[in-house]
Amino acid sequence: MTGGRFDFDDGGTYCGGWEDGKAHGHGICTGPKGQGEYSGSWSHGFEIVGVYTWPSGNTYQGYWAQGKRHGLGVETKGKWTYRGEWSHGFKGRYGIRQSHNTPARYDGTWSNGLQDGYGIETYGDGGGLFI
Repeated sequence: MTGGRFDFDDGGTYCGGWEDGKAHGHGICTGPKGQGEYSGSWSHGFEIVGVYTWPSGNTYQGYWAQGKRHGLGVETKGKWTYRGEWSHGFKGRYGIRQSHNTPARYDGTWSNGLQDGYGIETYGDGGGLFI
C-alpha cells in the first residue's frame, strides 16, 4: 500500500492510503470547490467508517457502504441530531431525532428517511404523542 496526496481533475483532493489506484486505509477526501470533506477509513475506493462534514457545518459520523450512509450513525443537521440506523443513504429502521434547543424529539421507526410506523413524538412545548 502506498500513500500521498492526489489531486483530481474536478478540483477535489485525497490525502492518505492508496492501493491499486483507489483510496484504501485511512484518508481525507475533500470535494471539488470545498463541497464537503470525509475523514476516515477507506476500502478499495469506498468510505467504511468516518466523519463527513458539509460546507454548512452539518456532519455525519458513522458507517458507510457503497458510498452511502449505511449502518449506525449520527447526523447533526442545523438544530437537530439523528442517532440511529441508516439504510442505503436514508434514515433506517430505528432512530432518535432530537432538537438541540427544545424538548422536541422523535423516538421510533423510519422508512425511506421519514418517520413511519411506531414511535413517540415529543413536541417543542414538551407535549407528546404516541404514534
